Amino acid sequence: MNRRDLCLAMAAGAGNLFLLSHAAVGRAATLKETESGDPTQSSLAAASRAIRRGETSCVELIQGCLRRIETENPKVNAIITTMRDQALAQAAALDAEARNGRFRSPLHGIPIALKDNIDTAGARTTNASALQKDRIPAQDARVVQQLKQAGAVIIAKTNLSEFALASATSASSFFGPVRNPWSLDRVSGGSSGGSAAAVATGMCFGALGTDSGGSVRIPSAWCGLTGLKPTLGLVPATGIGPGVPLLDTCGPMAHTAEDVALLFEHMTGYDPIDVVSLERPRELYSARLGRPLSDLRVGVPRRPHFEGLDAQVANAVEAALTIVAGIAGSVEDVAFDVGEMPDIMAAMADIYSDHRENLAQRNDLYQTAIRRALEGIAAEMNPPGGPDTEQLPHYIRSRTATLRFQRTADAAFKGFDVVVMPTIKILPQTLKSALDSEYGSGPPNHGAIVANTMIFNIMGLPALTVPCGFSREGLPIGLMICGPRYSEATLLALGAAYQRSTSWHTRRPARNA
Repeated sequence: MNRRDLCLAMAAGAGNLFLLSHAAVGRAATLKETESGDPTQSSLAAASRAIRRGETSCVELIQGCLRRIETENPKVNAIITTMRDQALAQAAALDAEARNGRFRSPLHGIPIALKDNIDTAGARTTNASALQKDRIPAQDARVVQQLKQAGAVIIAKTNLSEFALASATSASSFFGPVRNPWSLDRVSGGSSGGSAAAVATGMCFGALGTDSGGSVRIPSAWCGLTGLKPTLGLVPATGIGPGVPLLDTCGPMAHTAEDVALLFEHMTGYDPIDVVSLERPRELYSARLGRPLSDLRVGVPRRPHFEGLDAQVANAVEAALTIVAGIAGSVEDVAFDVGEMPDIMAAMADIYSDHRENLAQRNDLYQTAIRRALEGIAAEMNPPGGPDTEQLPHYIRSRTATLRFQRTADAAFKGFDVVVMPTIKILPQTLKSALDSEYGSGPPNHGAIVANTMIFNIMGLPALTVPCGFSREGLPIGLMICGPRYSEATLLALGAAYQRSTSWHTRRPARNA
């Protein structure tokens, strides 16, 4: 594995379809949800409206999600820690506020889950590692504080690839692999696989993940969800990680673009402690979902982003592009020229500095796949024959080049406003093939998984994935919409318009025996 592939692996931590008509898919999903009578199968926005109208209570929503955790989590292994008592107490207090006519925001009483690398005061945050299996933070992460202030209820901490490293599948966790709710022999995607599986199975109405190379978008796409990687620096990172500051963002995952917008507008904000945090006025993204898109110029970068696609992925994406063409002003093939990619030494150095001490003294506690990847980075940072005196200058040059690349990344959008492409080129892998790959007995898989997602982390730009179809086996396929800095409102508006014209986002995985 060369240096670039090694970093991609660490940072990713990355025919015929059921092309049913919109009407047919919509009827099936609506009937299924109505007959089940299960409120956890609705969208976040629908649950929010039900609370405000008094049709359900915050406590009832929490109880419904807790029941889903009891029945579904043993099958998919999405949850590490259930915050039952805290969630019920918080919900009861929010119900009291609602009875007095106070609603903090559309998130008032909504159960959400957090990837278990996001700190929660008084509840363990493990990074899915034996090294931190009993760690209990003293403070909530900054973004958690903001969500609680908006009335969101934290119901659970979700499984992930250990330390969000070296796995785009969530197969390597101290707590065991996360399974795909649509097919239990498949992976959920990673590294935020538990967050995606929890939302898909109704254990919560939305969840947070982190994304260094696709780790929000990959599991969202493979679990049939909508997921957003924001502009680097829009969401405060204090209390999240460890990670790669120049690549990492915390992003929301839910069923619809509307749900994601409702979460995201309470996640942004300036944090002086966060070295990449941006000072920018907050936006009400949900209020702009219906904006006209008749003048939107959509670019389709065929090379290299459409090369090497699974045939079923290709068919689904081409069908989606036809629908997008009916929404936007224009859809044209474009050359998406990002220029020369920066060296990735800075990212490797950040990872190495976080794990250097444990790697030297407690490396037996890492999962095998993660340990091997970290040892590969350590070898790069400490070449045979002694320390490389050129490493420090190399790191500085790499960091400077990455920052410059990110500051000029918007130049790639020449003559078009957004680009649209497959989120992932392949279908969800079997758990066996993922483990074989990660433990060295099978062919590597990270390249095919992160090929389209990683570039937007390096550029620091926002990207949204929405469901756009299913394979013959019933496996979800994602469409990715990407734009320049601060274009989240446009991406969400296009995603919402696409979802008004389709019903893929209304489908839910069957309850598995």
